[in-house]
Amino acid sequence: MDASAGERAPRRADWLRLLAPDPERLEFTTRLALICALTTLVTEIYQTPDGALTAYVAFFLNKPERVLSLILSVAFTVVITVALGLIFLVAKFAIDDAMWRVIAMALLSFGLLFLASASQLRPIGAIVALIVCYGLDLLGRLQLGELATRLLLYVWLFVGIPAGVSILVNLLFAPAPRRTVERTIAGRLRLCAAVLHGAHEVTRRELRDRVCEGMGSLFEQLKFAGVEKSVPARALSALRQASLSTFALMTAVDELATSGERELPGTVRQQLASTLEEIAHSVQGGKYPGQVSLELTASGAPSPLARELLATMRDALRRFADPEAAAQGPTEKKPGFFVADAFTNPEHVHYALKTTAAALFCYVLYSLLDWPGIHTCFLTVYIVAQMTAAESVEKLSLRLIGCLLGAAAGLAATVYLIPHLTSIGGLMITVLLGAWAAAYLAAGSARISYAGFQLAFAFFLCVIQGSGPEFDLSIGRDRIIGIIIGNLVAYFTFAYVWPVSISRRIDPALAATFGRLAQMGGAREPAEHRLLGSEVQGALKETETDIELAGYEPVSIRRSAAWLATREAVVREGQALGSLLLLSNDTRELSRIAAVGRLERLAAGLARPMESEQMPPLGMPAAHGWQTLPARIDRRLRVLEAIVTSGGELQGSTHAQA
Repeated sequence: MDASAGERAPRRADWLRLLAPDPERLEFTTRLALICALTTLVTEIYQTPDGALTAYVAFFLNKPERVLSLILSVAFTVVITVALGLIFLVAKFAIDDAMWRVIAMALLSFGLLFLASASQLRPIGAIVALIVCYGLDLLGRLQLGELATRLLLYVWLFVGIPAGVSILVNLLFAPAPRRTVERTIAGRLRLCAAVLHGAHEVTRRELRDRVCEGMGSLFEQLKFAGVEKSVPARALSALRQASLSTFALMTAVDELATSGERELPGTVRQQLASTLEEIAHSVQGGKYPGQVSLELTASGAPSPLARELLATMRDALRRFADPEAAAQGPTEKKPGFFVADAFTNPEHVHYALKTTAAALFCYVLYSLLDWPGIHTCFLTVYIVAQMTAAESVEKLSLRLIGCLLGAAAGLAATVYLIPHLTSIGGLMITVLLGAWAAAYLAAGSARISYAGFQLAFAFFLCVIQGSGPEFDLSIGRDRIIGIIIGNLVAYFTFAYVWPVSISRRIDPALAATFGRLAQMGGAREPAEHRLLGSEVQGALKETETDIELAGYEPVSIRRSAAWLATREAVVREGQALGSLLLLSNDTRELSRIAAVGRLERLAAGLARPMESEQMPPLGMPAAHGWQTLPARIDRRLRVLEAIVTSGGELQGSTHAQA
């Protein structure tokens, strides 16, 4: 059965859905492609070396969020400046002696990669290590003092040019965080309205996905809006409350759509849908209705669940964007520069050592072969390095697909397009089109984004060969061979040298999430109740992704299919339980089934590893007639208790009575 675990994840992903366009994705894709084209323009005008790498760095500096992109651009520039200062200090020892040069590369690479794993430099540490070590490699080829100094300044431009262009483009064209939040809230309200109107299965599934994501992305945008001081405090509170109210509405509509009981009468559904569409129009226009009155009578609701759903929706609308009712964002301690286990967890050292070893292996390989054209294997190791074996194995296929697509597009452009270019404008258009295709993939889900990064790298290396349009096929061929070698070296290094299993973080994550569910069951304030519900759904979605990735691990460290299926069942039941708890506003009803105490015991049980390798007979206790919310919550709790207390075996729970 182990083979099925490895096959399950790719079948589950709906690749067509991952490629579906949306306005935010298209906007970010176009902005990133423009940055790459303008970066190419600057490198061609000033004839700085390695324009392909310079354009590619833009992919690491830009995110859909404007403020985060600006922060990354500034941080990259500061860090590379400090790193180059270190290179100047060691250059006089490394420039003339190959042994000392390799030692300097190893030490700097290890230090930067350790910071990439164990500190807040994680988003940029690996790419800075790439640029610093590549700069030392270029120093070794020149070995002339004045040219070497000039080259180090050019290395700074690898980051300085794309960072400057990114800052300019983002300030001019990127949407403000406030507008992004407004657009997202409006879009999710319209999605609820479409489901109430009786939308098809694809739309209902999209709503379910949005519920499982939680509202973490919106709170992050609101945090960025506070950082740039572009929104009054009262407006921020109103948007925060509107986000939580929208989450409650989404949960209620999703539960209504998936319930097996009779639906609400058509007139009630249409009235709700029209109200949500009106609110969406107001929010997108910058107006946040604090209170929305909606007269709906419970007489039209044929079941206890429907009455609870109507009560939840009425309560969410009653103080939809009231700033006085808003809860503060997710409560997180301000992190220090280093992560908590930076100097106690050996995995940080292992990551830095094996990545450095893989990169230096590639460096020595092309140096001994005297084949500098495949130097991209050295660069690729830093670009593709992952923390766990599962991520490394999954990303390998994406990288190879992206590499082959980018190489095919780049070589085709080199043969059929570039020979006919007569100006720098033609090269910019070529880069713009290739970057747009790569950015579209990179802006998607993490399940496909790495293919976009690799596509861009391969395409740029083929098309941007020097200080003008060139069409030497051997250059593109060698660079693609280097990328493939680098990918394979990185794969074997991370899958078989000190492999880190992603499964080890699943049970602790589930225990922490069920602790939040217990807090949610005891919360009295609606805003706090919804905030915890959003955090729970977001955390369970991340755990679900980890479980899917665990199927990619090498057999030597992969858990059995039954082990993964049991955790999958816990996540699925936890998601359903989180939705039901969000809809239950009466803590007295929850007290009757001791929901909080049972959730706390579940959290404690999940903190102890469940080692059963037997496939549990997953199923829900049978239900007769219409069920109240407490009865539904009790059923879910009984299933979860059976999983945890029996170590993964659901003994006799399938046919239990509610």
